[in-house]
Amino acid sequence: MPDVDVAVIGAGAAGLSVAAISANLGLKVALIERGRMGGDCLNYGCVPSKALLAAAHAAAEARRADRLGIRLPPPEIDWDAVRAHVQGAIARIAPNDSAERFRSLGCEVIHASAHFLAPDALEVGGRRLTFRRCVIAAGSSPLMPDIPGLDGVPWLTNETLFELAEPPGHLIILGGGPIGLEMAQAHARLGCLVTVIEAAPSIAAREDPALVAGLREALRRDGVEFREGVKLTAVEPLEARSTAEAAGVVAVLADGSRIAGTHLLLAVGRAPRLAGLDLAAGNVAMTKHGIATRRDLRSTTNTRVWAVGDIADPEGIGPRAFTHVASQHAGVLVRSMLFRLPFTRVDYAALPRVTYTDPELVQVGLTEAEAQAQGIGGLQLRRWSLAENDRAIAEGRPEGEVRLLLDGKGRLLGAGVLAPRAGEMAGMFGLMLGRRLPLSALAGMVLPYPTLAEAAKRAAAEHYAPKLLSPLVKRAVSLLKHLP
Repeated sequence: MPDVDVAVIGAGAAGLSVAAISANLGLKVALIERGRMGGDCLNYGCVPSKALLAAAHAAAEARRADRLGIRLPPPEIDWDAVRAHVQGAIARIAPNDSAERFRSLGCEVIHASAHFLAPDALEVGGRRLTFRRCVIAAGSSPLMPDIPGLDGVPWLTNETLFELAEPPGHLIILGGGPIGLEMAQAHARLGCLVTVIEAAPSIAAREDPALVAGLREALRRDGVEFREGVKLTAVEPLEARSTAEAAGVVAVLADGSRIAGTHLLLAVGRAPRLAGLDLAAGNVAMTKHGIATRRDLRSTTNTRVWAVGDIADPEGIGPRAFTHVASQHAGVLVRSMLFRLPFTRVDYAALPRVTYTDPELVQVGLTEAEAQAQGIGGLQLRRWSLAENDRAIAEGRPEGEVRLLLDGKGRLLGAGVLAPRAGEMAGMFGLMLGRRLPLSALAGMVLPYPTLAEAAKRAAAEHYAPKLLSPLVKRAVSLLKHLP
């Protein structure tokens, strides 16, 4: 008889969700974690980064309060207090992810590494553990680029960035994706010099170019410098000029230019944590992107094994490194692994992605470029500028816009937003796309006034305006006015 019903490898967002649901349903669960409970999101990702951004945004609001008639002295950045805020946020959330909580749910929590011994067995801390089902939720790690000289200079990732005892004098960030851009703005607003190097022609290369242009300009106003479309070819150590000055790093670019900084942050992507699992012993197939699974997240080669979160590579759609995907995967697993419901599939059609800068950049569904790549014809774009939004005007932030992508029949394919707190609109668009609601549902929605979300409603209404104001409708109204 197996030792446990469900063995979960990894106590990050995905693993914790699966373990909690399984235990609450009465199954015998072993939760295995070799590092810190809560994984990347709690300790090195979502929580500390958003806490740091909150401090940075407070400093920015103080600097620009004069737009509202409030004159304040330049903010004084207390780095120790900022760090205390970041660590305090982690500490306050940590009990939800703690070993004590999961033991109280009935899980056996094991602090050790795990690797497969057989298709139905793991070695965990020197112990053989057999299982009915195993869920691999080992997550991902920062991708280490192959850059000449990298082994000779100090560098940071999101796993070490929040440990800095002093603020960086000049932070060089390699990578213009969400992590790179968020940390660029956070440190710039906290008084650091920041340069972002992106080999692709544009930062946030996957997003709508029109919205990216507005974000780039906002970050430049904060003092962030960009080097886009140029490759980092090497890094060199920068010797300290005095005992009071710390050593740093020099970034050598393909165009021959050199950028000297005090710190280098690597933010070029994520890699699945596959090393050490001995997947071959478990007959678990993998790809370069993670564990090979079917669309129900079940291993393609071992029917006892499922994968969730960053490490899952569902066939045909690939991995997604978002914490909210971990929650989605947990829901799929409940139906697929626990209730054995047929036709359970992961679907990313309504998956939101958010870059938590200020303004925030949101995309739900397809961008115009993605729709064109899929051969979708008759595309229509409906937009509404926040310069025409009453709430944005009242707050002195009339910047950004909502862009809705429609097919030839007026059905919503995707939505992009650049606006303060735009992430709060993502759920509305996700519901629209996930439930395949008609655009009229958004256009007819009753929203509280004034809110930024009204821009989304106005963008939808733009689709119907030409029909509403057509000569035929005007003629009908002219005739109807004679009725009693």
